Amino acid sequence: MIPHLSNDDLLGGCEAVRPILVRIGDKWSVLIVMALREGPRRFNQIRRDIGSISQRMLTLTLRGMERDGLISRKVYPTTPPRVEYALTELGHSLRGPVEALGAWAIANEAEIVSAQTRYDAENA
Repeated sequence: MIPHLSNDDLLGGCEAVRPILVRIGDKWSVLIVMALREGPRRFNQIRRDIGSISQRMLTLTLRGMERDGLISRKVYPTTPPRVEYALTELGHSLRGPVEALGAWAIANEAEIVSAQTRYDAENA
């Protein structure tokens, strides 16, 4: 059972959650989590898996995710250098909520589209 929380506790919790919602609420982070779910990948493999992401945006998103502790970056001392990205333990723990959100979206897609269509017709 979930304990009853005061409004102050709820608002404080929202403030604590905000940074990670900003991270995973962007256009690319969830796709990167899913691209790395089966193991380490190189930069161009991730880029191919995702599709229409620019090199710059992928670089910025990977850096942010690394800073947040969601992924690790390993550089191998080869010529040319080989770099692999992988989910950290924290990143793997995000898979469950991400997959649950995806399942929810798929299960409710028709209802959401119907609501959008109805809203658009009423507010045109």
